[in-house]
Amino acid sequence: MFKNILASALMVATSAGIAAADGDAAKGEKVFRKCQACHAVGEGAENKVGPVLNGLMGRAVAAGEGFEYSDALVAKGAEGVVWDEDTLAAFLEKPRDWAPGTKMSFAGLRKEKDRDNLIAYLATFE
Repeated sequence: MFKNILASALMVATSAGIAAADGDAAKGEKVFRKCQACHAVGEGAENKVGPVLNGLMGRAVAAGEGFEYSDALVAKGAEGVVWDEDTLAAFLEKPRDWAPGTKMSFAGLRKEKDRDNLIAYLATFE
């Protein structure tokens, strides 16, 4: 019985993670076109105006190597904020509201589905 309870708890925890990641990575790749002028992903990616976004999920805010982040994002990182689906969704909706003083000039993604899809795409770059 304990095995069944443990298995059920694991399924619930796993499916909760999947439910939070409702995005479609293929559609997110198209959304990423709005980002690629400033950010890069994938093998051989290098910092541009914005940092490389490989390995973003689960990383502390402002912790990408070789990039000089705004004081606003450095402060978020110092507070222990980590990029996950929720923090990234809030940031992508209105970057300047989430981190007043950020250097990111992008106004944000208004559509929740676009944010979900972009997050799913970025999560493929570990």
